[in-house]
Amino acid sequence: MPAALMHSARADTAPGPCDDFEAYVNEAWRASQTLHPEHPRVGSFDMLRRANERLLVRALGELLADPAQQRTAGLQVLATHYGAGMDVEAIEQRGLQALEPVLGRITQMQREQLPDLMAELARWRVAAPLMLSVSPDARDATRTVLQLGASGLTLPDRDDYLQADDESQRVRAAGRRYAARLLGSEAEADDALALETALARATLPRAQRRDPRTQLNPHTPSTLASTWPGFDWGRYLVRYAEPDTDRLREAPLNVGQPPFVQALVQLGREAPLGQWRAYLRLRLLDALAEKLPRAYAEAHFEFRQQALRGVQRAAPRAERLILAIGGANGGEPLGQALGELYASRTFSPQAQRRAQALVEDLRDAMADRIRTRPWMSEATRQQALAKLQGMVALVGVPAQWRRYEGLELRRDDFAGNELRLSEWATREALRDLGRGVDRQRWTLGPHVVNAFAANGNRIVFPAGILQPPFFDEQADDATNYGAIGSVIGHEITHHFDDRGRRFDAAGTLRDWWTPEDDAAYRARAQRVVELFNGYAPLPQLRVNGQLTLGENIADLGGVQIAWDALQRALARRQAMGLPPPLVDGRTPAQQFFVAHATLWRSKERPEWTRQLLRTDAHAPSRFRVIGALTHTPAFAQAFGCKAGDAMVADAPIVIW
Repeated sequence: MPAALMHSARADTAPGPCDDFEAYVNEAWRASQTLHPEHPRVGSFDMLRRANERLLVRALGELLADPAQQRTAGLQVLATHYGAGMDVEAIEQRGLQALEPVLGRITQMQREQLPDLMAELARWRVAAPLMLSVSPDARDATRTVLQLGASGLTLPDRDDYLQADDESQRVRAAGRRYAARLLGSEAEADDALALETALARATLPRAQRRDPRTQLNPHTPSTLASTWPGFDWGRYLVRYAEPDTDRLREAPLNVGQPPFVQALVQLGREAPLGQWRAYLRLRLLDALAEKLPRAYAEAHFEFRQQALRGVQRAAPRAERLILAIGGANGGEPLGQALGELYASRTFSPQAQRRAQALVEDLRDAMADRIRTRPWMSEATRQQALAKLQGMVALVGVPAQWRRYEGLELRRDDFAGNELRLSEWATREALRDLGRGVDRQRWTLGPHVVNAFAANGNRIVFPAGILQPPFFDEQADDATNYGAIGSVIGHEITHHFDDRGRRFDAAGTLRDWWTPEDDAAYRARAQRVVELFNGYAPLPQLRVNGQLTLGENIADLGGVQIAWDALQRALARRQAMGLPPPLVDGRTPAQQFFVAHATLWRSKERPEWTRQLLRTDAHAPSRFRVIGALTHTPAFAQAFGCKAGDAMVADAPIVIW
């Protein structure tokens, strides 16, 4: 088995598997770990991410040193942009040159020019305060629409502006210092944050935004103008779409949060111009700060990393550039180029085939679960099976890499390149507006250590996560099914969680549940909410069971589906006359659950944990293990746990 999955020897005082399985597996490892000053957390995900980053840093260095390796358009633009990012002298010399024209227009802005400047920033993918994107239409997932989403807040969450608790006040104070450093004025920082506070009041809380029905509000350009008069929507959309303005004249639109748009229109008429000028400047500088001279980048680090995550020291520049260029989930314009470079060094066709076989085992196991749910009627069951059968799985790498046609970057203009990339990405997205949806298209970089339940009833498992300790083509089945199998099951279950279940086989938002089945589901989901509401990772700070509900349902279903899939694999092995293998003296059942718990091992700073509890849809890793396994009867059987043990629920929650 991979060394990274081996269970370290426990201290004599560590709990037994039936008392606290997460600590049983991970306590000795956690005690041995030191949090480095550059990181807010260490864990299985983080260690693989850093290994991937180191691989990419070496590969990028070779790419720069040897232009002959730049064989495709993606690798060429990647080398150019990475080289510009490493040229700190050129970045310092250029200063704010790339931003000065628009910063000057903002400084002189009159009220009637607000739609132009908001649209110009939106073309650069700066949320100020709307974020525009092109994505499948929830009413008809076979076509795309322009999404107008509420965004544009500097602080992590709308509650940070509105709550009076100590943590909110601390975050507000840190945000004010950051804004003042970027703007060079405390008075302007106060102006900008006053406008953001008004926008925050109109923003739906995170838990409410989980219901996709609240986000479905179809419009056209003409109905925008009639519904929210007082803002020049035509001017805004034309400026955003230039030069292809015809595409937006009567394009289908969706407004994510109508109350936010209403507040925006009112603030556009009534908020002092000084507030709008300071706000737009802040949003632009915040979005580009990491690509600007040292003073801006350091201010960004001190707020986003030090104040919010507890990080004490910036990581080496080359590693930070991987994230800056590819984005956290590889969705940036050059994410695919990074993935192309990554996959050429580390991902084999054999690994892809075994991972695809795992996905199909998990799909079959989920089908068996759907067929046997006693609370589900036959009418709903058939719809669920059709949805599962129609689910598209993207595994490893795309069949074709992005070509980056029409994109030109400069070797000496890092910030300017970022604007060019964003404008290019906006034009590319607008070409898709109103067209059919390609469900086989990758929209992220395959180098990322993550997996996704994407819109359009798709699941995505990039090459970056198909590595040890998550997956190893040479590892035993129990290890692979306990680790990456649980991840695959998690993503499949997401399409049947409290939010995902509202979409049909094509990915269209449609109610395919009978009223009785809907009520039965919601009753079970409420038990998950109450279970996680009871977990307190820090004194006086509990998990938000409603905010984390989808992830918790996916964790609970994912491990149980992966367990069922392992039984299929073991049955195939038995049919070949092969005995079940022991791993470090463990049965396959025990190894499966050890691998699962090892997957979620983590040690993190309290600042990081506090932010996650306030803003993240995931429960802390420790409770993801405890919550799921306590309600998995196969776990108790594997370790001989009895009724009354802490890891055995009196009445296990079973949804899928």
